[in-house]
Amino acid sequence: MERLLTWSDLTACPAGCGTGQALRTARAEIVHFHSARDVDLHLTRRAIQRFHYDLGGSSAIQVVPNSDWVTVHLDCATDVDLLLSLVSVALKAHQNRSPSALPAPAGCNFHRVTVLPRDAVTDR
Repeated sequence: MERLLTWSDLTACPAGCGTGQALRTARAEIVHFHSARDVDLHLTRRAIQRFHYDLGGSSAIQVVPNSDWVTVHLDCATDVDLLLSLVSVALKAHQNRSPSALPAPAGCNFHRVTVLPRDAVTDR
């Protein structure tokens, strides 16, 4: 969160879902930090569809059907780098949206996903 707060497009605020801290632009909430390791990112459905195969290939990302948000679990520095890259994608996606297409601010995935430890995912 500290690294993202240096970005001029983002400002801190309470998460619209009521849990944790968020970063937002003038138009929408972009990132919810629910804990030190669990982050919801407002990518938009269009961006999720565009990068669906790439997102599904990462053990750090969980996609929830019919959601504009993805959940990112931060286990290592590479996951943080992935989050930073995806925040750039989210910012671009929100710049291209018409104001009438903006969703309700609290539509993140909090309580809609269960993040499993990576070892449990790879042991299957």
